[in-house]
Amino acid sequence: MTLWRIRATVDDRPGYLSVLTASLALRGVNILTVQVHTTEVGAVDDFLVDAPDHLNEADLLAAVERGRGRDCWVARSEARGLADQPTRVLGLATRLVLDPDATGEALRALLGADAVAWRPVPVGARSRVGAATMLLADPTGGSFELRRAAPSFTPAEYARAQALVELAATVARRSADQVTLLLPDGSELLVRPATVDDLPGVVELHEACSARSRQRRYLGGAACPSAPRLRRLLEPARGVTLVAQSAGSGGEAESVVAMANLLAEGDEAEVALLVRDDWQRRGLGTALLRRLAGRAERAGYGALVLHTQAENAPMLRTVARLDRPATTERDGSLVSVTVPLAVDPARAGRAYGPVSLPGPRRP
Repeated sequence: MTLWRIRATVDDRPGYLSVLTASLALRGVNILTVQVHTTEVGAVDDFLVDAPDHLNEADLLAAVERGRGRDCWVARSEARGLADQPTRVLGLATRLVLDPDATGEALRALLGADAVAWRPVPVGARSRVGAATMLLADPTGGSFELRRAAPSFTPAEYARAQALVELAATVARRSADQVTLLLPDGSELLVRPATVDDLPGVVELHEACSARSRQRRYLGGAACPSAPRLRRLLEPARGVTLVAQSAGSGGEAESVVAMANLLAEGDEAEVALLVRDDWQRRGLGTALLRRLAGRAERAGYGALVLHTQAENAPMLRTVARLDRPATTERDGSLVSVTVPLAVDPARAGRAYGPVSLPGPRRP
């Protein structure tokens, strides 16, 4: 028996796929896996089959045509084709997490492309998927161009490939965003974007903070937030969370000592800080707030908003150290500080997705 890959378009109507599979079965062809790619011209069925040794490419093409398949492509396959497609995609995703520079190789392996090239030109209004060419937008700028003589690319393959490119860009951005912060007292900290994997360390941070610090951060009770709430804060839908980790004697990151949140809503970004008590009054809060302000500005948000208690003088001093104009509104014991940001429309939305730039308010 010999492994073959067969791809053919079949009318997306009840019973048509069974006609094709019956035609293959009459010739002793065993279907091992099948993927269905929905397109505007019908369902593109991608089979991995085990066929008798006496059947050749012409025999399989004839069997598909008799089974009402069209635009057929047939090629020999290897044993690695037996790997489950979702498992292969997850394996490639893992490779990109470890090495985001391997995007081109991952795309070639995913789609069996004949050529993969990165170009500094954005995709723009050009068609993103054609029969032999696929264009993928690189979130960091530019685009990837893939070419494959056969079989034709499908929309489903485009969606998988674009998802891999976006994953690689996210990993690369996170790596670039990781910095070593030197405080005025000489202490070194690792500051980076948070992930859900930081949940245990963030829980420990909250448990190590005093009740007063937690109450100032959440403007309510002093109890530790629930794990689901902390998980949402670590990876917000729009915005970013930074964590600061102390450095061990060998330079490796240790415990989480601070968390800084930037949560976006509309054209404004709300910020909040939690610094472990023994790390307060050392310049850490100011450094984190400045990084959040820079991120919000690059993402195109119009203003930073911070809510704190009127008696929280340390936080108000931290905001003042930004050296930016700000407006303050007081409602009882609550103070809201708004810091306008300089928006560059050409860069707006690149960091966290499309955002609305400040504009006239409707009455």
